[in-house]
Amino acid sequence: MSTRLTSRFSAGVAVIAAGAMLLTGCSLFGGVAGAKPTSRPSADASGAPAGLDKFYTQKLTWKDEGDQLDSTKVTVPMDWDKPEGATVEIAIMRHHADGKSEGSLLMNPGGPGGSGYDYVRDYGQYVVTPAVFSAFDLIGFDPRGVNHSSAVTCYTDPKDRDEYLYGTYKDAYGTQGWVDELTKREKAYAAACQKNTGPLLAHIDAASVARDMDVIRAVLGDKKINYLGYSYGTYLGTVYAELFPDKVGKMVLDGAIDPLVSDLDALATQMGGFESALRAWMVDCQSNQSDCPFTGGTDTGMKQIRSVLDTVDSKHLVASDGRKLDSATLGTGISENLYSQQLWPDLVAMFNDLRNGDADSTFSAADDYNDRNSDGSYQDNANDVYSAVTCAEGDLGTDGKSVLDDLAAIKAKAPTIGEYFAYDDTAVLDALCTNWPYPVAKLPKTFEAKGAAPIIVIGTTNDPATPYAQAVSLAKQLDSGVLITHKGEGHTVYAQGVTCVDDAVDSYFIKGTVPASDPMC
Repeated sequence: MSTRLTSRFSAGVAVIAAGAMLLTGCSLFGGVAGAKPTSRPSADASGAPAGLDKFYTQKLTWKDEGDQLDSTKVTVPMDWDKPEGATVEIAIMRHHADGKSEGSLLMNPGGPGGSGYDYVRDYGQYVVTPAVFSAFDLIGFDPRGVNHSSAVTCYTDPKDRDEYLYGTYKDAYGTQGWVDELTKREKAYAAACQKNTGPLLAHIDAASVARDMDVIRAVLGDKKINYLGYSYGTYLGTVYAELFPDKVGKMVLDGAIDPLVSDLDALATQMGGFESALRAWMVDCQSNQSDCPFTGGTDTGMKQIRSVLDTVDSKHLVASDGRKLDSATLGTGISENLYSQQLWPDLVAMFNDLRNGDADSTFSAADDYNDRNSDGSYQDNANDVYSAVTCAEGDLGTDGKSVLDDLAAIKAKAPTIGEYFAYDDTAVLDALCTNWPYPVAKLPKTFEAKGAAPIIVIGTTNDPATPYAQAVSLAKQLDSGVLITHKGEGHTVYAQGVTCVDDAVDSYFIKGTVPASDPMC
């Protein structure tokens, strides 16, 4: 099974990386009912928040990485409420502007768990337009807990990770026996996270990351932050703007998250988004793909997909590496290919392979989703971070609702695929967060960012992962929010060839020009 259904990185990078390595992600878990809100830090005479001079004035040592790249690490408190205590390191990768630099542009590709460090190092020239690539120093950072920074670690043996992500159950999905098995598995996982990570696990929330971002801004010598965030990265940007509104320079939030939507409502709506994306794929498949495995119109085709999901467990298909395919892993494979319209042909091929009894392409898609290499190793700790941050920030598992109740709510929103996606996401997180060893973090409860400069919020009308309505809502919540609508498919859109969006964002970043109204791209 896989647990990171809501966490993907920039869709544009997926195509660049030859088939869905990275797709902009999101945990949809923002402000939490009942959590005490964080207060805005008060500054001392030096401009740094009171008592934090040593962090805000630290000197950086840069390492030349070649190709206009250099890297460093920034030291920040582990617990921002106790800055005199233990510290953690935040890894930074910088690509120097091709032309005369207009300053720094901090970037986050999503997640939680996405590596901004790798994002800038490996894909910098693709994830912004040539104009922005030339004008800004791109700054990729790994948020606390992620990969190159002080990292979250749960299972250390890839075989244990395989069993956790892909292992099958004795009892059928949706039964109480399965819930009991799942709960036992999640308790063991939570214990491994606590043992192998230690106290950092209690301090990986967005408010802590936002404070880290402000230190990054200061040590780079920037009076205000320029920021480009995708999916979950939009939540980090939103929290930063709420805590440090006077430090907002130019901020773009693409594939936006509404931080006030409850966890279950957000997940159910997201599953509905995937259902809508699958229907759009079905129309294209039957209209334009000569080898489309489904016939008889959209509704009939969707019923045929439901039949595939309903029956795949009984077929006992096995991949060439010996892994057994179940319906939840198939759900992950489907979702992987819905994040970008350019991946739709892969979904056609995957269903055709399944029809012929071949599970390899399904596992390949699920492996791309889970950042699993063909040799069984894993590229990073993104799954662990996603799970840990979700429990640190959200109310899933603590809202008094059972796993089975939550599955029913999601099925109502996405009758074809919702529950199968949720077996490997909502249900897992529900059971995990119920047994998480740390309390929910203190997070802002409102997101007006009063006094902030204009903040551009981008939403795509048929975005499967962060539904368009969330971008509309966030733009309204922010006092200075400016909405850009993209009428189309896929998760995130900037720097993916949509001229209307790219021109508006570039004009904003380079010239400071804010759209007078939504361009409706």
